[in-house]
Amino acid sequence: MKALHFGAGNIGRGFIGLLLSQAGYEVIFSDVNDTLVELLQERKSYTVRLANEAQETFTVSGVTAINGKHVDEVAEAVAQADLVTTAVGVNILKHIAGGIAKGIELRIERGAAPLHIIACENAIGGSTQLKEHVYALLGEELRTKADAAVAFPDAAVDRIVPIQHNEDPLQVTVEPFYEWVVDESQMMEGFPRIAGIHYVKHLEPYIERKLFTVNTGHCSAAYLGYLQGYATIQEAMAHSPIASLVRHVMQETGSLLIQKHGFDLAQHEIYIDKILQRFKNPYLIDEVARVGRSPIRKLSVNDRLVRPALQAYELGMSPTYLAMAMAAAFLFEDQGDTEAVEIQADLRDIGITQAITKYTTIGEEHPIHQLILTHYEQFKQTAIS
Repeated sequence: MKALHFGAGNIGRGFIGLLLSQAGYEVIFSDVNDTLVELLQERKSYTVRLANEAQETFTVSGVTAINGKHVDEVAEAVAQADLVTTAVGVNILKHIAGGIAKGIELRIERGAAPLHIIACENAIGGSTQLKEHVYALLGEELRTKADAAVAFPDAAVDRIVPIQHNEDPLQVTVEPFYEWVVDESQMMEGFPRIAGIHYVKHLEPYIERKLFTVNTGHCSAAYLGYLQGYATIQEAMAHSPIASLVRHVMQETGSLLIQKHGFDLAQHEIYIDKILQRFKNPYLIDEVARVGRSPIRKLSVNDRLVRPALQAYELGMSPTYLAMAMAAAFLFEDQGDTEAVEIQADLRDIGITQAITKYTTIGEEHPIHQLILTHYEQFKQTAIS
C-alpha cells in the first residue's frame, strides 16, 4: 500500500507520516524543499522522538520523496497511490491542487481503484476546500467521473509539533499525544481502516472541539505570553495569571461546545485539563512566535477566535475572554511575520476600531466589537497580573 503525503515538514514526518508508516504504508512525501526531498530520497528513513521523560524514539523506514515542483511526477504519484494526505497549511492547498487534478485524470484513464484524499489541516472542512481547488481544474465530464472514483473526507488532527533545530534535519520531536479523526460518512464503502485513526459519522463536533479548545487556547497563550515578553508557550503557561486566563478562554468555548454539541460538562473539563498540561509540557520548547504566527488567519471569521465568539453570542453568551484573546492578537508584533506586520501597519493607518472590523468582520455596532476594543485599551495601559 502506497501513501502519498504532501508536506515533508515536521508535522508531515512526525505525525501523519509516522502513523501511516506504522499502519503498513510505504510513504512517499511530496515537498518543494529541495534539501528535505534529497535527504529523504537518499536515506529513505528518519527518526521521530517523543517529548516525554523517556524520550522514546521511533525510526520511520521505507520512505522516499518527490519534488512537488515537478507536476508530472506528482501526478504520476497520485495515479499510483492508495491514499493521499496533506499537511501543508490550508493556504497552500490551492498550490498542490494542480498535481492532484492531473493525477486524478490519470487514474480515471487507467481505471484505477477508488482513492481517498484527506487534508490534515488546522481548518474546518480542509478536505472539502482541497476538493474545490481540484475540481476547479477539472472539466465537467471529469468531475462527474471523479465523483465515483475519488473521495475527500474531512478530518480533524491534533498533535503539537514545535519548530525545532535538530542537528539532523530529518529528525523531528513531537508530543506523545495525538488525535486524527476522519469523517467516514464522506468515505467510499469498503475502505481499509487505518490503525491510529478515529472514524466518526459526524465530524463537526470533534473538529470544533479541537479547534475551539486546543487551537483557541494555544493561540491565546501565545498572544498573552507575547504581551508579557515570554519567548515560549511553556514560559507563558508557568505564569499563573496567563494560565488562568487561558483556562477561562477554553471554558468559554467549552460552554458553547456543550450547548451546541451536547458534550458532557465533567468530561469536557477533563479534556481542558489534559490540554493545559500539554501546553505546559516541560519536554517541549514551543515558541510563542510559532503558535501566534499568521494572526490575520487566526482572526478571520471562520477560525479559532471569531467563529466561536460569534456562535457563543448567538446562543446568548457574552464571549468576554475570547474578545480578550482577539485584543491580544491585535497587539502581536513580529517583524518576521508578514501578517503581524500588516496588522500593525493598519493600526497606525486606520486605527483599532476599523482594524477590528476589517480583520474579524465584526461591525462597530456589535457588542463583541466593543469587548475587543475595551480589552485592547486595557492591554495598552496595564500588564497582565
